Amino acid sequence: MPPLLAAQHRVADRLVYSKIKERLGGRLRVANAGGAPLSRDIAEFFHALDILILEGYGLSEVTTAATVNMPSAYRFGTVGKPLPGVELRLEPDGEILIRSNTVFAGYYHDDEATHQTIDAEGFVHTGDVGHIDKDGFLVITDRKKDLIVTSGGKNVAPQNLENELKAHRIVSQVLVVGDRRPFIAALVTVDPEAVDGLDETGVNAAVQAAVEAVNADRSRFEQIKRFRVLPRDFSLEHDEVTPTLKLRRKVILDHFAEDLEALYAPDQS
Repeated sequence: MPPLLAAQHRVADRLVYSKIKERLGGRLRVANAGGAPLSRDIAEFFHALDILILEGYGLSEVTTAATVNMPSAYRFGTVGKPLPGVELRLEPDGEILIRSNTVFAGYYHDDEATHQTIDAEGFVHTGDVGHIDKDGFLVITDRKKDLIVTSGGKNVAPQNLENELKAHRIVSQVLVVGDRRPFIAALVTVDPEAVDGLDETGVNAAVQAAVEAVNADRSRFEQIKRFRVLPRDFSLEHDEVTPTLKLRRKVILDHFAEDLEALYAPDQS
């Protein structure tokens, strides 16, 4: 680290970082993350505090983790490299396939589901889509079934957009839409504390600023062209999220069908 930056880091640690670390027990240096995507911004933030979060990836059908970042080899925004004995393969559509000696024998009394999941070569079809970078780190971009294909034939991974938009304080939850539609749009809920004192115009302006920031480095077909602020969060009570807070996309689209159609109304500017 350059001397000036090192000095700035020491000052920041004394004034701010040390207080955050103390709230986490004071001794935390390394943590593991899995089960849901870890925002790269969050990983980099904690790394600046001298806390390394190592993200990994696996699924029940493989019994344990299949890939993981290690203290000696990590890259933020990825789920690491394959563990010993794990083989990765990518289908033409980007689906991630895994083979190892920890792959399960099959679903209990469900041969059809088993054959759909494990192919003849013993690879588990994960349903996740991603790519392997030039150094062998696996990057997961989305669930295969969640990929959006616009009416123009462009493939868009909604979770990337959703995670980046949720990184903005104004946004509480977001569902990106656009399957078989002419452009990408979003259903957004806002954080009540972040919008305290703002009228409807102010809320829309704040969300618009967040959307523009997310769009900045993206291709035109990936950009969010319109959004609609919803009156409430997606909730477990309405069966719109799973117990682990993953979005039930179809349920949400059913519940907010009118808002969805309003996004694509031809009279919008």
